[in-house]
Amino acid sequence: MQFDPMRPIWLQVMGEIETSIVTGVRAPGEKLPGGRDLAMLYGINPNTAARVYQELEKAGLCETRRGMGTFVTGDAQRITELRIELARQAVQEFMVKIDSLGVSKEEAVKMISEME
Repeated sequence: MQFDPMRPIWLQVMGEIETSIVTGVRAPGEKLPGGRDLAMLYGINPNTAARVYQELEKAGLCETRRGMGTFVTGDAQRITELRIELARQAVQEFMVKIDSLGVSKEEAVKMISEME
């Protein structure tokens, strides 16, 4: 993974894991790599990996089971909510870019519908 130096690494790793959850790459209930394995996988500090899991747990996207590890949430509603959140963020970023190009919302919608 190529890290953006302008954003905290833990947020970037968390974002990648969130995307893998909503796209089904990581299934509900699937065991996630241990903290040290996550750190090695992304080439990050183990403390950063621990923060990623803490934040994912706060967001209701994973759960730690003592002595067993960390698992993707089995809460399908939470995963759906996250998918909607991420889609809205993507649309917002798109609209900011479109606006900076001087394209109206209506023109953008037309362009999108023409892409099909």
